Amino acid sequence: MTESVRIQNLVKAFDNPDKTAKPVLAVDTVSLDIKPGELVTLLGPSGCGKTTLLRMVAGFEEPTAGEIYFGDRHMNNVPPNRRDATMVFQSYAIFPHLSIFENVAFGLRLKSLKTAALEKRVTDVLDMVGLSGMANRSPNQLSGGQQQRVALARAIVMEPRLLLFDEPLSNLDAKLRDQMRVEIRELQQRLGITSLYVTHDQIEAMSISDRIVIMRGGKVEQVGTPREIYAQPANRFVAEFIGRANFMSAKVVDQNTVSVAGTQLAVATPLEAAPGTDVTLLIRPEFITLSASEGMLAGSVKRVMFLGNLTEYLVEVPGTEPWLIELSGADSGIFAVGETVNLSLPAAALHVLME
Repeated sequence: MTESVRIQNLVKAFDNPDKTAKPVLAVDTVSLDIKPGELVTLLGPSGCGKTTLLRMVAGFEEPTAGEIYFGDRHMNNVPPNRRDATMVFQSYAIFPHLSIFENVAFGLRLKSLKTAALEKRVTDVLDMVGLSGMANRSPNQLSGGQQQRVALARAIVMEPRLLLFDEPLSNLDAKLRDQMRVEIRELQQRLGITSLYVTHDQIEAMSISDRIVIMRGGKVEQVGTPREIYAQPANRFVAEFIGRANFMSAKVVDQNTVSVAGTQLAVATPLEAAPGTDVTLLIRPEFITLSASEGMLAGSVKRVMFLGNLTEYLVEVPGTEPWLIELSGADSGIFAVGETVNLSLPAAALHVLME
Protein backbone atom coordinates (compact mmCIF):
# COMPACT_ATOMS: atom_id res chain seq x y z
CA MET A 1 0.00 0.00 0.00
CA THR A 2 1.23 3.47 -0.83
CA GLU A 3 0.51 6.81 0.80
CA SER A 4 -0.47 10.38 0.06
CA VAL A 5 1.29 13.24 1.87
CA ARG A 6 -0.22 16.60 2.76
CA ILE A 7 1.92 19.43 4.09
CA GLN A 8 0.06 22.54 5.32
CA ASN A 9 1.72 25.87 6.14
CA LEU A 10 4.83 24.15 7.48
CA VAL A 11 7.37 26.35 9.29
CA LYS A 12 10.74 25.54 10.83
CA ALA A 13 12.59 28.25 12.73
CA PHE A 14 16.05 27.82 14.27
CA ASP A 15 17.50 30.06 16.96
CA ASN A 16 19.86 32.67 15.54
CA PRO A 17 23.44 32.44 16.90
CA ASP A 18 23.12 36.18 17.40
CA LYS A 19 20.68 36.12 20.29
CA THR A 20 19.50 39.65 19.54
CA ALA A 21 18.40 38.72 16.00
CA LYS A 22 15.20 37.02 14.90
CA PRO A 23 15.12 33.22 14.51
CA VAL A 24 16.25 31.84 11.15
CA LEU A 25 13.35 30.54 9.03
CA ALA A 26 14.68 27.43 7.31
CA VAL A 27 11.20 26.53 6.02
CA ASP A 28 8.72 29.37 5.64
CA THR A 29 5.01 28.48 5.35
CA VAL A 30 5.30 25.64 2.83
CA SER A 31 2.26 23.72 1.61
CA LEU A 32 2.44 20.70 -0.68
CA ASP A 33 0.27 17.73 -1.68
CA ILE A 34 1.90 14.50 -2.89
CA LYS A 35 -0.33 11.93 -4.58
CA PRO A 36 -0.09 8.20 -3.86
CA GLY A 37 2.68 6.64 -5.96
CA GLU A 38 4.08 10.01 -7.05
CA LEU A 39 7.76 10.93 -6.97
CA VAL A 40 8.18 14.60 -6.02
CA THR A 41 11.60 16.25 -5.93
CA LEU A 42 12.60 19.17 -3.72
CA LEU A 43 15.12 21.17 -5.74
CA GLY A 44 17.03 24.31 -4.91
CA PRO A 45 20.38 25.81 -3.94
CA SER A 46 22.15 25.00 -0.67
CA GLY A 47 20.36 26.51 2.30
CA CYS A 48 16.97 26.75 0.58
CA GLY A 49 15.25 24.52 3.18
CA LYS A 50 14.72 21.35 1.14
CA THR A 51 16.57 18.97 3.51
CA THR A 52 14.93 20.52 6.58
CA LEU A 53 11.53 19.98 4.97
CA LEU A 54 12.41 16.34 4.21
CA ARG A 55 13.58 15.80 7.80
CA MET A 56 10.30 17.15 9.16
CA VAL A 57 8.37 14.72 6.96
CA ALA A 58 10.64 11.91 8.24
CA GLY A 59 10.12 12.99 11.86
CA PHE A 60 13.76 13.90 12.51
CA GLU A 61 12.87 17.59 12.97
CA GLU A 62 9.87 18.98 14.81
CA PRO A 63 7.88 21.67 12.95
CA THR A 64 7.67 25.10 14.55
CA ALA A 65 4.20 25.46 13.01
CA GLY A 66 2.03 23.78 10.42
CA GLU A 67 0.72 20.27 9.84
CA ILE A 68 1.93 17.04 8.22
CA TYR A 69 -0.52 14.31 7.17
CA PHE A 70 0.11 10.86 5.72
CA GLY A 71 -3.26 10.07 4.19
CA ASP A 72 -5.69 11.11 6.94
CA ARG A 73 -3.20 10.51 9.76
CA HIS A 74 -1.84 13.58 11.54
CA MET A 75 1.92 12.95 11.87
CA ASN A 76 3.35 15.93 13.79
CA ASN A 77 3.82 14.02 17.05
CA VAL A 78 4.43 10.54 15.59
CA PRO A 79 8.04 9.34 16.12
CA PRO A 80 10.11 8.44 13.04
CA ASN A 81 10.02 4.68 13.67
CA ARG A 82 6.21 4.69 13.59
CA ARG A 83 5.71 6.73 10.42
CA ASP A 84 6.03 3.80 7.98
CA ALA A 85 8.55 5.86 6.03
CA THR A 86 12.15 4.93 5.26
CA MET A 87 15.08 7.17 4.34
CA VAL A 88 17.87 6.60 1.82
CA PHE A 89 20.75 8.73 3.07
CA GLN A 90 23.49 10.57 1.21
CA SER A 91 26.16 8.74 3.24
CA TYR A 92 24.58 5.25 2.68
CA ALA A 93 24.83 4.58 6.47
CA ILE A 94 25.80 0.93 5.89
CA PHE A 95 27.05 -1.09 8.86
CA PRO A 96 30.67 -2.01 7.96
CA HIS A 97 30.78 -5.04 10.28
CA LEU A 98 27.70 -6.72 8.78
CA SER A 99 27.35 -8.64 5.52
CA ILE A 100 25.19 -7.24 2.73
CA PHE A 101 22.44 -9.69 3.68
CA GLU A 102 22.49 -8.60 7.33
CA ASN A 103 22.58 -4.92 6.42
CA VAL A 104 19.39 -5.34 4.41
CA ALA A 105 17.81 -7.64 7.00
CA PHE A 106 18.57 -5.34 9.94
CA GLY A 107 15.19 -3.58 10.09
CA LEU A 108 13.27 -6.82 9.54
CA ARG A 109 15.06 -8.48 12.47
CA LEU A 110 13.90 -5.63 14.71
CA LYS A 111 10.36 -6.58 13.67
CA SER A 112 11.01 -10.20 14.68
CA LEU A 113 10.02 -11.51 11.25
CA LYS A 114 10.16 -15.30 10.92
CA THR A 115 13.36 -16.61 9.38
CA ALA A 116 11.88 -18.05 6.19
CA ALA A 117 9.87 -14.89 5.44
CA LEU A 118 12.88 -12.67 6.24
CA GLU A 119 15.22 -14.61 3.99
CA LYS A 120 12.76 -14.51 1.09
CA ARG A 121 12.16 -10.79 1.38
CA VAL A 122 15.87 -9.96 1.60
CA THR A 123 16.74 -12.29 -1.29
CA ASP A 124 13.95 -10.87 -3.45
CA VAL A 125 15.00 -7.27 -2.77
CA LEU A 126 18.69 -7.95 -3.42
CA ASP A 127 17.70 -9.46 -6.76
CA MET A 128 15.48 -6.44 -7.46
CA VAL A 129 18.37 -3.97 -7.01
CA GLY A 130 20.88 -6.07 -8.94
CA LEU A 131 22.82 -7.51 -5.99
CA SER A 132 21.89 -11.18 -6.23
CA GLY A 133 24.87 -13.36 -5.45
CA MET A 134 26.46 -10.69 -3.23
CA ALA A 135 24.58 -11.38 0.00
CA ASN A 136 27.64 -12.67 1.89
CA ARG A 137 30.02 -9.90 0.84
CA SER A 138 31.23 -7.17 3.16
CA PRO A 139 30.45 -3.50 2.37
CA ASN A 140 34.16 -2.80 1.75
CA GLN A 141 34.05 -5.28 -1.14
CA LEU A 142 31.45 -3.21 -3.02
CA SER A 143 31.74 -0.22 -5.33
CA GLY A 144 30.05 3.07 -4.52
CA GLY A 145 27.13 2.24 -6.79
CA GLN A 146 26.69 -1.17 -5.19
CA GLN A 147 26.75 0.36 -1.71
CA GLN A 148 24.03 2.77 -2.78
CA ARG A 149 21.98 -0.21 -3.98
CA VAL A 150 22.39 -1.76 -0.51
CA ALA A 151 21.05 1.42 1.07
CA LEU A 152 18.12 1.37 -1.35
CA ALA A 153 17.45 -2.32 -0.69
CA ARG A 154 17.48 -1.75 3.07
CA ALA A 155 14.83 0.94 2.63
CA ILE A 156 12.44 -0.90 0.31
CA VAL A 157 12.70 -4.26 2.10
CA MET A 158 10.64 -2.68 4.89
CA GLU A 159 7.79 -2.21 2.38
CA PRO A 160 7.22 1.40 3.48
CA ARG A 161 4.29 3.55 2.43
CA LEU A 162 6.65 6.47 1.90
CA LEU A 163 10.23 6.51 0.61
CA LEU A 164 12.48 9.51 1.37
CA PHE A 165 15.74 10.30 -0.44
CA ASP A 166 18.30 12.78 0.93
CA GLU A 167 20.63 13.53 -2.02
CA PRO A 168 21.40 9.81 -2.41
CA LEU A 169 23.61 10.13 -5.50
CA SER A 170 25.82 13.08 -4.57
CA ASN A 171 28.78 10.86 -3.58
CA LEU A 172 28.88 9.02 -6.91
CA ASP A 173 30.79 9.96 -10.06
CA ALA A 174 28.88 11.45 -12.99
CA LYS A 175 28.50 8.26 -15.05
CA LEU A 176 27.33 6.22 -12.06
CA ARG A 177 24.88 8.98 -11.06
CA ASP A 178 23.32 8.74 -14.52
CA GLN A 179 22.93 4.98 -14.17
CA MET A 180 21.61 5.04 -10.61
CA ARG A 181 18.97 7.70 -11.19
CA VAL A 182 17.52 5.55 -13.99
CA GLU A 183 17.50 2.52 -11.70
CA ILE A 184 15.89 4.43 -8.82
CA ARG A 185 13.15 5.81 -11.06
CA GLU A 186 12.40 2.44 -12.63
CA LEU A 187 12.29 0.74 -9.22
CA GLN A 188 10.07 3.45 -7.71
CA GLN A 189 7.61 3.18 -10.59
CA ARG A 190 7.59 -0.62 -10.44
CA LEU A 191 6.84 -0.63 -6.70
CA GLY A 192 4.54 2.40 -6.82
CA ILE A 193 5.91 3.83 -3.57
CA THR A 194 5.17 7.49 -2.88
CA SER A 195 8.55 9.22 -2.78
CA LEU A 196 9.98 12.57 -1.72
CA TYR A 197 13.45 13.19 -3.15
CA VAL A 198 15.92 15.97 -2.29
CA THR A 199 18.63 17.09 -4.71
CA HIS A 200 20.47 20.19 -5.88
CA ASP A 201 21.14 18.60 -9.29
CA GLN A 202 18.77 19.98 -11.94
CA ILE A 203 19.31 17.15 -14.43
CA GLU A 204 18.66 14.57 -11.73
CA ALA A 205 15.41 16.29 -10.77
CA MET A 206 14.26 16.64 -14.38
CA SER A 207 14.94 13.00 -15.22
CA ILE A 208 13.27 11.21 -12.30
CA SER A 209 10.40 13.41 -11.11
CA ASP A 210 6.67 13.40 -11.66
CA ARG A 211 6.73 16.92 -10.23
CA ILE A 212 9.45 19.30 -9.03
CA VAL A 213 9.24 21.76 -6.15
CA ILE A 214 11.64 24.68 -6.65
CA MET A 215 12.65 26.24 -3.32
CA ARG A 216 14.51 29.41 -2.38
CA GLY A 217 15.02 30.96 1.06
CA GLY A 218 12.67 28.48 2.73
CA LYS A 219 9.80 29.23 0.35
CA VAL A 220 8.33 27.42 -2.64
CA GLU A 221 8.90 29.32 -5.90
CA GLN A 222 7.07 26.91 -8.22
CA VAL A 223 5.59 23.40 -8.33
CA GLY A 224 5.12 21.66 -11.65
CA THR A 225 6.08 18.83 -13.96
CA PRO A 226 9.62 18.94 -15.38
CA ARG A 227 8.21 20.19 -18.69
CA GLU A 228 6.17 22.94 -16.99
CA ILE A 229 9.11 24.08 -14.88
CA TYR A 230 11.39 24.24 -17.93
CA ALA A 231 9.02 25.73 -20.49
CA GLN A 232 6.90 27.95 -18.26
CA PRO A 233 9.00 29.06 -15.27
CA ALA A 234 7.16 31.24 -12.77
CA ASN A 235 9.98 33.77 -12.48
CA ARG A 236 13.57 34.49 -13.45
CA PHE A 237 15.04 32.57 -10.52
CA VAL A 238 13.32 29.36 -11.63
CA ALA A 239 14.26 29.95 -15.28
CA GLU A 240 17.94 30.45 -14.38
CA PHE A 241 18.04 27.53 -11.96
CA ILE A 242 16.63 25.05 -14.50
CA GLY A 243 18.69 25.01 -17.67
CA ARG A 244 20.14 27.89 -19.69
CA ALA A 245 18.14 30.83 -20.93
CA ASN A 246 18.21 34.12 -22.81
CA PHE A 247 16.50 37.05 -21.08
CA MET A 248 15.61 40.16 -23.08
CA SER A 249 13.94 43.40 -22.04
CA ALA A 250 10.67 43.79 -23.95
CA LYS A 251 7.48 45.85 -24.06
CA VAL A 252 3.94 44.58 -24.45
CA VAL A 253 2.40 45.69 -27.77
CA ASP A 254 -0.89 43.81 -27.40
CA GLN A 255 -2.02 40.53 -25.85
CA ASN A 256 -0.29 38.51 -28.60
CA THR A 257 2.81 40.62 -29.30
CA VAL A 258 5.89 42.05 -27.59
CA SER A 259 8.59 44.36 -28.90
CA VAL A 260 12.31 43.63 -28.53
CA ALA A 261 14.82 46.22 -29.80
CA GLY A 262 12.13 47.67 -32.04
CA THR A 263 11.15 44.31 -33.54
CA GLN A 264 7.69 42.89 -32.86
CA LEU A 265 7.54 39.23 -31.89
CA ALA A 266 4.45 37.06 -31.60
CA VAL A 267 3.88 35.04 -28.40
CA ALA A 268 1.72 31.93 -28.16
CA THR A 269 0.18 32.60 -24.73
CA PRO A 270 -2.08 35.68 -24.57
CA LEU A 271 -0.72 38.40 -22.28
CA GLU A 272 -2.77 40.04 -19.55
CA ALA A 273 -0.49 43.08 -19.18
CA ALA A 274 -1.47 46.43 -20.68
CA PRO A 275 0.27 47.75 -23.83
CA GLY A 276 3.51 49.53 -22.95
CA THR A 277 4.20 47.35 -19.89
CA ASP A 278 7.87 46.44 -19.42
CA VAL A 279 8.40 42.66 -19.30
CA THR A 280 11.20 40.14 -19.65
CA LEU A 281 11.23 37.78 -22.59
CA LEU A 282 12.64 34.29 -22.06
CA ILE A 283 13.75 31.83 -24.73
CA ARG A 284 15.90 28.73 -24.33
CA PRO A 285 19.05 28.55 -26.53
CA GLU A 286 18.01 25.38 -28.35
CA PHE A 287 14.79 26.90 -29.73
CA ILE A 288 16.53 29.66 -31.73
CA THR A 289 17.54 28.97 -35.33
CA LEU A 290 20.12 30.83 -37.40
CA SER A 291 20.08 31.67 -41.07
CA ALA A 292 22.27 33.69 -43.40
CA SER A 293 19.29 35.07 -45.31
CA GLU A 294 16.09 35.34 -43.25
CA GLY A 295 14.94 35.79 -39.65
CA MET A 296 13.39 38.18 -37.16
CA LEU A 297 16.53 39.77 -35.70
CA ALA A 298 19.93 40.38 -37.31
CA GLY A 299 23.19 40.07 -35.43
CA SER A 300 26.88 39.23 -35.58
CA VAL A 301 28.53 36.00 -34.40
CA LYS A 302 30.96 36.78 -31.56
CA ARG A 303 31.84 33.28 -30.37
CA VAL A 304 31.58 29.71 -31.64
CA MET A 305 32.18 26.63 -29.49
CA PHE A 306 31.97 23.11 -30.94
CA LEU A 307 30.79 20.72 -28.21
CA GLY A 308 30.34 17.51 -30.15
CA ASN A 309 26.60 16.94 -30.14
CA LEU A 310 25.93 20.67 -30.53
CA THR A 311 27.55 23.94 -31.47
CA GLU A 312 27.14 26.93 -29.17
CA TYR A 313 27.02 30.44 -30.62
CA LEU A 314 27.07 33.84 -28.94
CA VAL A 315 25.40 36.41 -31.19
CA GLU A 316 25.28 40.16 -30.62
CA VAL A 317 22.08 41.89 -31.70
CA PRO A 318 22.00 45.72 -31.49
CA GLY A 319 19.84 46.96 -28.61
CA THR A 320 19.76 43.62 -26.73
CA GLU A 321 21.91 41.44 -24.51
CA PRO A 322 24.08 38.84 -26.35
CA TRP A 323 22.06 35.80 -27.43
CA LEU A 324 23.19 32.27 -26.53
CA ILE A 325 22.18 29.79 -29.24
CA GLU A 326 22.64 26.03 -29.40
CA LEU A 327 22.42 24.21 -32.74
CA SER A 328 22.45 20.42 -32.99
CA GLY A 329 25.48 18.60 -34.36
CA ALA A 330 23.79 18.18 -37.73
CA ASP A 331 23.71 21.97 -38.15
CA SER A 332 27.21 22.61 -36.84
CA GLY A 333 29.98 24.54 -38.54
CA ILE A 334 27.71 26.77 -40.66
CA PHE A 335 28.65 30.19 -39.27
CA ALA A 336 32.00 31.75 -38.38
CA VAL A 337 33.00 34.50 -35.94
CA GLY A 338 32.21 37.92 -37.42
CA GLU A 339 29.58 36.61 -39.81
CA THR A 340 26.17 38.32 -40.00
CA VAL A 341 23.29 35.99 -39.11
CA ASN A 342 19.52 36.17 -38.70
CA LEU A 343 17.69 34.78 -35.68
CA SER A 344 14.27 33.12 -35.88
CA LEU A 345 12.27 32.84 -32.65
CA PRO A 346 9.18 30.59 -32.73
CA ALA A 347 6.20 32.02 -30.86
CA ALA A 348 5.61 28.78 -28.96
CA ALA A 349 9.11 29.00 -27.44
CA LEU A 350 8.77 32.58 -26.20
CA HIS A 351 7.79 32.92 -22.54
CA VAL A 352 7.04 36.30 -20.95
CA LEU A 353 8.01 36.92 -17.32
CA MET A 354 6.02 39.68 -15.66
CA GLU A 355 8.38 40.34 -12.74
